[in-house]
Amino acid sequence: MIDLLWLAPAGSILALLFAGYLSYTILKEDEGTERMKEIAAYVREGSMAYLKRQYAGVAIFFAVMFFILLFLALKGYMVIFVPFAFLTGGFFSGLAGFIGMTIATRSSNRTAAAAMRSLNGGLRVAFSSGAVMGLVVVGLGLLDLSIWYYFLDWYYTNNPVPAGIDKITAITSTMLCFGMGASSQALFARVGGGIFTKAADVGADLVGKVEAGIPEDDPRNPAVIADNVGDNVGDVAGMGADLYESYVGSIVATMILGTVAFSKFGLGLQSVTIPLSMAAIGVVASIVGTFFVRSGEEATQGVLLAALRKGVFVGAGIIAVSSYPLVRYVLGVEHIGVYWAVFSGLLAGILIGLSTEYFTSQGYPPTRSVSQASLTGPATVIISGISVGMLSTAIPVIVVGAAVLASYYLAGGARDPNLGLYGVGISAVGLLSTLGITLATDAYGPVADNAGGNAQMSGLEPKARERTDALDSLGNTTAATGKGFAIASAALTALALIAAYKGRIEILGGNLDLSLMNPRTLVGVFIGAMLPFLFCSLTMKAVGNAAGSIVLEVRRQFKEIKGIMEGKAKPDYAKCVWIVTVAAQKEMVLPALMAIMAPIIIGLIIGVDGVVGLLVGAMVSGFALAVMMANSGGAWDNAKKYIEEGHHGGKGSPAHKAIVVGDTVGDPFKDTAGPSLNILIKLMSMVSIVFAAVVIKHALMK
Repeated sequence: MIDLLWLAPAGSILALLFAGYLSYTILKEDEGTERMKEIAAYVREGSMAYLKRQYAGVAIFFAVMFFILLFLALKGYMVIFVPFAFLTGGFFSGLAGFIGMTIATRSSNRTAAAAMRSLNGGLRVAFSSGAVMGLVVVGLGLLDLSIWYYFLDWYYTNNPVPAGIDKITAITSTMLCFGMGASSQALFARVGGGIFTKAADVGADLVGKVEAGIPEDDPRNPAVIADNVGDNVGDVAGMGADLYESYVGSIVATMILGTVAFSKFGLGLQSVTIPLSMAAIGVVASIVGTFFVRSGEEATQGVLLAALRKGVFVGAGIIAVSSYPLVRYVLGVEHIGVYWAVFSGLLAGILIGLSTEYFTSQGYPPTRSVSQASLTGPATVIISGISVGMLSTAIPVIVVGAAVLASYYLAGGARDPNLGLYGVGISAVGLLSTLGITLATDAYGPVADNAGGNAQMSGLEPKARERTDALDSLGNTTAATGKGFAIASAALTALALIAAYKGRIEILGGNLDLSLMNPRTLVGVFIGAMLPFLFCSLTMKAVGNAAGSIVLEVRRQFKEIKGIMEGKAKPDYAKCVWIVTVAAQKEMVLPALMAIMAPIIIGLIIGVDGVVGLLVGAMVSGFALAVMMANSGGAWDNAKKYIEEGHHGGKGSPAHKAIVVGDTVGDPFKDTAGPSLNILIKLMSMVSIVFAAVVIKHALMK
């Protein structure tokens, strides 16, 4: 049989090369007027200053964790490679976010300039920028996986394998540990970036639109540059780090489950080959899909959404067709059920995307009902938006539940539970296999948003602003869809990781009693179900505190800097950027530490049964809560856009003022607290696996 593992490094190189090509084509585009270049430079400098400060703080955390893990490795709790795997996971995750954000901050003014010529031109530049983010994530993810796989394969070929396991199990269990590094980096990026972006956005809206009555992205607003910076650090760098972690986590967890399920058939290596090969094929599928994203000049959200959807569907179709011969060739016809597990994951991703679109797009009744509620004031707007978000949880939960059942039983779970668990893991890989283009449709949104801001602040002709508004409105829907995709992938990945944790405990000689009649498990479930709410409380409060500081600063500048409102004086943009940068760095520490310490503390106090309960409880409540918050926020945002198009009185009307309040509440819902839950549930699983030996040893010492 031909060794297909070479597809992983080949896919990595292809993804990075095509990302480089797209970057080259973007940078060749016209940058626009001098004013457009100046505004883009403000945003770029603020974004880089924030990332520099964040990475400096995160580096301290990684240094401390490295030495803790190194100490535990020297004490025999884990293999010596774990601390180094932890570092590479964090490094590549951060690098993916940095590269994606670098291109995004250079694309907004180019998107606005392209939109002056044509709608399709603006769409292509913004989407190409998003595609760079998507392809860099999958490219660096496959590179990290390939480096560690081939290094460990060489090492264990020439050195003894740890007692009680075979070579492929030793390789995969070590590789899982770089997922903890990726998860840690992702949490800091998501939480810190989310606090930054929404504090600036809320502060800018409350004083600018509500109090001063000036338009969104008006250059007279001192917080407008911080708002644009936040779009990049939160929704580009943060989202990229988030999905990087899901991507590598799902692949490695599936590899581990495969070695357990298929070793008895002599197919351990083959089961590892499937997720890596699928990821490589997904690179090709994503690249092909990008060429199908085209639009005419009709500036409607439906036309633009169809253009993006076409690219995603083409990518998913390629995976659906190519996975069948791959599974049949590698695992044999007797395990062809694994293909249907892949298909269930692909289908789940598409259905969740369509569901999210329905509940958040202004073309459908839910969002229009929220805009209708604005006619009776802010209170009914809030009630309506929360109601839509709660209702929207039903379809994703049912779809993910159906995907879990289908993948489990189709892969052979009835005859061997380990085969079923492998099916669940491979369905997560199927869901994430088209990440290159799926993430492109998400990261496109902040670029389009910044392009609209650039057009507004540069005073471009109405036609250009009309086109950027159309791209921005679509970006709200694609961002909401991306968040639904991210939390669905997180739920499936977390489930695979929980199964991997169970296997890890059994390898270490621990015993698990997962019955709900076991009080330790039940207490763990209760604590796990509570943690997402506590986590959201901390992050929402952080946004409120930081936004309050921005409100005071913007009010101060309006009062003390004479001539701002007349356009004769320039606001101090840098001061607002500095305020939210400091606030975000300070406020992200406690939520991050809670996510890392919770599974360790529960493990040491209650035991491994409690840890499994903790992970299950957090996964279930976190999934539903994240969907609700993301979709409520998306509905409020697009309801605002719908009114600003002229419905219910248009801009400046009482309905508009009411919906701005809803949008302000929805901002931290959809861009800070909700998306951060993805990483919370995955990071706790990763930490549990890495520190499993410590927990077991502590239990034996009691």
